[in-house]
Amino acid sequence: MVSLEEMRKQYEMNELNRSDLLESPTEMFRTWFQKIEDLENIEPNAAILSTSTKKGKPSSRTVLVKEYSDNGFVFYTNYNSKKAQEIENNPYGSLIFYWHDFERQVRVQGKIRKVSRSKSEKYFHSRPRLSQISVLASYQSKNLKNRDELENKVKDLEKKYEGKEIPLPDFWGGYLLEHRNVEFWQGRRDRLHDRFVYTKHGRIWQTERLAP
Repeated sequence: MVSLEEMRKQYEMNELNRSDLLESPTEMFRTWFQKIEDLENIEPNAAILSTSTKKGKPSSRTVLVKEYSDNGFVFYTNYNSKKAQEIENNPYGSLIFYWHDFERQVRVQGKIRKVSRSKSEKYFHSRPRLSQISVLASYQSKNLKNRDELENKVKDLEKKYEGKEIPLPDFWGGYLLEHRNVEFWQGRRDRLHDRFVYTKHGRIWQTERLAP
């Protein structure tokens, strides 16, 4: 068995130069995302969301980003979850997209706020029906006695809403991470990676190359 210390991988698929940068990080993200979104073996919109308590104790988890634009990146969750409680007390966080197939990473940092209820409702009703039921059935991160407790609740809700529209619960909806700092990382040989960061100053995005 190879020890962790001996594990090595050379990154040599691409490079990232200043001349490759686009005017905004949104345009840059879209260009990278479009190259990978059709690959079947990954979820390209999966990202690691990191938040922290008011005292700075961090936690991370994977979320699925459902929209990106010049305003930022949108994801949906239970408003009673641990991440939501942390956002309520310390409304700043970061997202990390890592696309192994292209040896690329994008880091996004900024302030987080709730999206409108109408936006959350529109997305909620676009989800498969059983995914809507699952939202109502799960008190995210709360203790369960067993798997049967959850599955029985799903069955009860299916009967309750048979032939009816499933309502968006008050405890579920979207968040927008308003990006103020976005870093694009391209793996390179011998750990001499290419890194460029976009930082927003007013309405202007400035870019800098960072040491690997």
